Amino acid sequence: MKNNVNRAVALRIVELLKEKNITQYRLAMNSGVTHSTLKNIIHETVKDNLLSTIILIAGGFDMTVSEFLDSSLFLEENLNID
Repeated sequence: MKNNVNRAVALRIVELLKEKNITQYRLAMNSGVTHSTLKNIIHETVKDNLLSTIILIAGGFDMTVSEFLDSSLFLEENLNID
């Protein structure tokens, strides 16, 4: 089953939170993205994630946006882009 982009972003954030052993709150503090915005992204209540937000989140993980997107979740064959 293919994910939409918002789902892929949410899954990637959850994956990195576990991998780096940090909380949503710590990510919010590190990235400058509010905790409520992160929560909304993870629970997919945000309709469209802005690239600027993704860049901030990647920075909160101390990685580039390219590193954030370097996941099979974002391969075209795994995404349903409508």
